[in-house]
Amino acid sequence: MRWIPVSFKQRGLFINMFFITVVIIVIVSVTIAWTTVRMSEKFFFGKFSIMNATVMNQVIDSFESFNYSIVQASNNFLTSGTIKSVLSGKQSDRQKMTSFYTIGQQMKRIQSNFVPYDMDIVIMGINGVSFSTYQNYWPITDRELETSTLRRKTLEQPKKLMYQYHRLDKQKQYIVATRALMDRITEKIYGSMYFAISEKEIRKFYTSYTSPGNNVYLVDKTGLIVSSNQSKLIGQKSRDFLDYAAKLKNSSQKYIVGKFMGKDQVILMNYLPSFDMYLFNIIDKQTAFGDLIDTKEITLILMGIVLLALLIVFFASRRLTNSLSILVRQISNVSKNNFDQYVAVTGTYETKQIGNAFNSMLDELHEYVEQLMLSQKQQRHAELAALQQQINPHFLYNTLASIKFLVKQRGKEDSEAIINALISLLQNTIGNVSETITIEQELDNLKNYVLINQMRYGSRIQVNYFVELDCKHVQIPKLILQPFIENSFFHGFNQKQEGTINVLIWRDNELLKCEVTDNGDGMSPIDDKLPKTKRKQQLFSGIGVRNVHERIQLIYGEPYGVKITSKPREGTKVLITIPCQS
Repeated sequence: MRWIPVSFKQRGLFINMFFITVVIIVIVSVTIAWTTVRMSEKFFFGKFSIMNATVMNQVIDSFESFNYSIVQASNNFLTSGTIKSVLSGKQSDRQKMTSFYTIGQQMKRIQSNFVPYDMDIVIMGINGVSFSTYQNYWPITDRELETSTLRRKTLEQPKKLMYQYHRLDKQKQYIVATRALMDRITEKIYGSMYFAISEKEIRKFYTSYTSPGNNVYLVDKTGLIVSSNQSKLIGQKSRDFLDYAAKLKNSSQKYIVGKFMGKDQVILMNYLPSFDMYLFNIIDKQTAFGDLIDTKEITLILMGIVLLALLIVFFASRRLTNSLSILVRQISNVSKNNFDQYVAVTGTYETKQIGNAFNSMLDELHEYVEQLMLSQKQQRHAELAALQQQINPHFLYNTLASIKFLVKQRGKEDSEAIINALISLLQNTIGNVSETITIEQELDNLKNYVLINQMRYGSRIQVNYFVELDCKHVQIPKLILQPFIENSFFHGFNQKQEGTINVLIWRDNELLKCEVTDNGDGMSPIDDKLPKTKRKQQLFSGIGVRNVHERIQLIYGEPYGVKITSKPREGTKVLITIPCQS
């Protein structure tokens, strides 16, 4: 999360509160708007279904009126003895002429019941005799009718008046009411009757009630569209009609909103028992109700309400969280100001309580830090003092051993010079309680120590000093060079009889580097860092050498210390690196 700006982190509570509130407002607003639209649609659909039911009842009345005329006509045919005798028996030509005339007059009387409708009536006997009121209207031959499914289904259910769809071609589509002519006593079938009406005539029953997006479909029990104002769909089957019919039969609602022809439609259905068909009224939802609900206006109003609510929430949330954000910013800056800056106690009650608690914590933290620093300082002094106590006895022992040897070997004057050099060493090391001394003082100590050793061993080992002039007053820990001079004197020239020790001190930017090199015996390569344990090599087994490295790291930290490099028969180089402090 490093990529998040600090200012955003400090105002995290405000941002989270605002974001959550925005989400809630949007969800609630959208939910209310959606619910309002749905309830409005449901209300309109309910009202529309009631109005539409009244209209559809008028359409149903037209169908029932037509069916009533068919029933009356079929009963007249069934009770006519003349028709029965002509269709079931054999007659002479003279009798046939008389019968044809009588039946023709009777069919004309029956035809008068169908004045509002343009249709054809056909009766056909089992003896092959047939009569038609208007042959050109329903152009089907006797042979075709005799072998048609119309006749077959009629004879299968002779007592039932049924309506069947009959199509000759795309332009000639008919709905035919059929019934068998059967003797009521013997139940012997002697013929069948057919009332053929063009689909276009049936369409007149409901065309005046249709409009764009408001369609009517007359569908039989197989899902076949028998009649519709959508003429291109007539003669096609759709399983959807049967599914919606089943749903509406089992539903308390008078309509269903569903998909039809790939669009959302309001679907209403009435069952016509006389026709044994379904009358569907399907209304395109968008076309019929799209203008009733102005979605664009609702959306604009909703956006306005949401925007106003967001502005109110923004300023209210910012005002409530501003004091807390300021407090967070002040708290985050405390570490940069070393705990010296108290936070301002302002804002709400909760923010003030947090501010007071934080300031009290700072007071306790100051006290704790001071105690901790004092304890660490005392511990550091104790550790340095312990290390110093390790150096002094070691140094005194070697130095006194040299003086003892000189007193035995040389005269009074030489012994006096050595004692004076020892006194000077003791004043600068044991007598000076300071942790650090200047490089100039350290060089004086080195020269006194070298003098003592040269008095003892002679001048076979020469010591040279190369010091930058601006380094003389730089402060360094006491006795950080002497242990390495001592090791070179006592262990660096066991095989070689003569040699040179060079002491180099210089600045390297912010660092002070001190180097002690000799061209003595040297040793096998060792690690860059001086170990804290004793080595097998005698040259660096002294306590003073390890002590120097530990003291430097204790005072300045781990990046600083002693680095030793050496090669057999080539000599040894000791590099000491510490910060440059005047």
